[in-house]
Amino acid sequence: MSRYRPSEKPGSQFITPEGAARLKQELDALWRVERPRVTQAVSEAAAQGDRSENAEYTYGKKRLREIDRRVRFLRKRLDGMTVVDKPPSDPKRVFFGAWVTLEDPDGIQETYRIVGPDEFDREPRFISMDAPLARALMRKALDDEVTVQLPGGDRAYVIVGIRYSA
Repeated sequence: MSRYRPSEKPGSQFITPEGAARLKQELDALWRVERPRVTQAVSEAAAQGDRSENAEYTYGKKRLREIDRRVRFLRKRLDGMTVVDKPPSDPKRVFFGAWVTLEDPDGIQETYRIVGPDEFDREPRFISMDAPLARALMRKALDDEVTVQLPGGDRAYVIVGIRYSA
């Protein structure tokens, strides 16, 4: 079994101020809290003697590698990010950070916010700008019809609302 892990494919380089704060908070917690705690536990386990049959030592070292890998990823990711904190020059069109209200042919309305790939998991109505629906919505205006290819077939929506504030 190889230790090779393919690198995570980075998504788009845009992020909201809230998303950037969340990633910085995660990085800070890993580096200042979690890593020192695990390092202390590993050194205590190493002091017990035989490391070959010491599960605390083995799993502690594994956890340290996981933490270091995530810290490297977050640092590199945050360095390359563009924080989008202002609405676009044309607020009547859909761009990054927009809250978009869509209506399907059955008259059911749903609202989504287009965010970066690092933050779409925060809320169920957040969608990544790399998602098919978000890509179809980009640069569209109010009352435009959008067709999205889904595994179950194409789905049509009409844009009934666009806003850039929460």
